[in-house]
Amino acid sequence: PLWLFGAMQQYEDLGSMASGSENVEQSLVAEDGRARLLLLGAKRSGKTSILQVVFQKMSPHETLFLDPTNALEITDISNNAFVQLKIIDFPGGYDFSEKKVVDALFKRDSAIVFVIDQQDGQDDLAAIEHFLDVARLAHGVNPKLAIDVLIHKVEAEADSYHDDLNERVRHIRQRMMEHLREERLNVHPTFHLTSIYDHTIFEAFSKIVQKRIPQMSQLENLLSGLVNNCRVEKAYVFDVISKIYIATDSNDLDHFYELCSDAIDVVIDVSRIYSTSGDKKNDVGKAIESGAVPYDAKSGAVIRMENNYVLHLREVDSYLALVCLMRQDPKINTGLLEYNFACFKKAVAELKARRPLPIRGKRVGGSTVTSGGSAISASGTATSDKKVR
Repeated sequence: PLWLFGAMQQYEDLGSMASGSENVEQSLVAEDGRARLLLLGAKRSGKTSILQVVFQKMSPHETLFLDPTNALEITDISNNAFVQLKIIDFPGGYDFSEKKVVDALFKRDSAIVFVIDQQDGQDDLAAIEHFLDVARLAHGVNPKLAIDVLIHKVEAEADSYHDDLNERVRHIRQRMMEHLREERLNVHPTFHLTSIYDHTIFEAFSKIVQKRIPQMSQLENLLSGLVNNCRVEKAYVFDVISKIYIATDSNDLDHFYELCSDAIDVVIDVSRIYSTSGDKKNDVGKAIESGAVPYDAKSGAVIRMENNYVLHLREVDSYLALVCLMRQDPKINTGLLEYNFACFKKAVAELKARRPLPIRGKRVGGSTVTSGGSAISASGTATSDKKVR
């Protein structure tokens, strides 16, 4: 009978959902060598939009049509040797009290990324209360757990709005810190002002991901050596797929990120036009899924600008790019500069070769897996910076 068939189908669907939930929980506690980013926040705060824009290359305008997150969604990111992440997107206002995986989750190499919507003034108190609940729980399990707070949807369009925005951001941050002091929680979150409509979300995630890279200090030393010895103004190592930078030199100049990241778009777009393989009409997101991003060992560019600056982009590893900003100077020895770029590339290869690939997990629930390269060691040191001249 039709009603019996419908009842059996519903029962099978419920069984499938239960099985999917069990697989998700197993994936949460499974050891696969990846650092975990726990993406938390209130409902409609923009968590999933951030994840899609940064790591899946969705257009910011397309995120308006995303459905709310109703269940745990796990995304495995393996773009290259250094970006090895498991990002767990929690439903808005997620309640940890009944979950058995809390201890195992917070005790691991994890970090909390809490998103708060600064435009939703009426729900500020509820969002801050949720943050305090998460902070209490995390601090009780792992007092050293890193917490980053994204004060999100910071999109100033007018001077009058800009003044209100600054006051609002200050108010949110002040209230959060006051509540932490009242609770006597030894928690020191890092605050970021972000929007998916500009580069701020990429810069914020760059700094968040850098904390999860064991060799970040060695990479920074290598870049600083390159800057100090090659007349470079600023240098970055970029993840080509997400356009987050995994390391930069110790120079305090931070306002060149957007310019340097645009150089990656130029190289990819031009390479796609003249590529001899793959579908030239694919957008970046589809190209990532199919592994057809036109970037390889021969990728590179020299871009001369009207302000007497030059951008140098060189491939240093699978989906990793070295981007350097220099002043135009006829005295610079181009051959020596290329030699130093080659030395840097060799040093990066030695860094990443110190640990085998992370364990590859199976596709779980709503998770997305992006192919990538090998991992790096937590105990490796870089010795090749002596070659930089």
